[in-house]
Amino acid sequence: MLGRVRTSTLVAAAVVVAGAVTVAVAARMGSDESAAAPRPSVSATPPQRVVLPGGPGDEAVVTDSSQVKAPDGSTYNGIDTAFVQMMIVHHEQAIAMANLAPGRAANTRLKGLADRIAAAQPFEINFLKAWLKDRGLPENDPGHDHSTMPGMQSEADMGALAAAKGAAFDTRFATMMTAHHTGALQMAGDVIKGGEDEKLREVANEMAVEQGSEIRRLAQVTAG
Repeated sequence: MLGRVRTSTLVAAAVVVAGAVTVAVAARMGSDESAAAPRPSVSATPPQRVVLPGGPGDEAVVTDSSQVKAPDGSTYNGIDTAFVQMMIVHHEQAIAMANLAPGRAANTRLKGLADRIAAAQPFEINFLKAWLKDRGLPENDPGHDHSTMPGMQSEADMGALAAAKGAAFDTRFATMMTAHHTGALQMAGDVIKGGEDEKLREVANEMAVEQGSEIRRLAQVTAG
């Protein structure tokens, strides 16, 4: 319990700092430019009744989502599952944004940070996909509206980023990625507070620490 309180405090502090940085970076773009800010979190939901398929010839079992056990005996719940499924898509958009930088960014430090994001997040996606596979869960939930995830950027914003070059790209990328990372911090906070899987909470905390660091670096880049 002490460990959960400590990691929750770290993420909460990171969200406050990241939110302040988001406002500061967005202000540099001017009021006539759009970059989606983190939306209210949708991943923190109370435990739900779930149906677990049985083995051949066995009947399905209905149980509370907070009592589901993985093959290794660890417990997970609906909040854990939603976080993993949604974070895969969330990371994929961050990678798509980062992959635009090499041919468009003017700032070499921003290019380097984008390269780091593009290289690191696929490893986290692989972990998240393996987490679902080990539990016999699908990678996607048709019931999830991914556009409402905190920090997700709209198709219009992504199109504008792809069309920008030079300093205009740098500013837009920093604003959008800052908002995107801030949303990831919110989602990490949800699973740390309400999830059951201890390992997943540790991973969520590591994600939050790393993305909080990247938010600060984005602010330094845009500051000149």
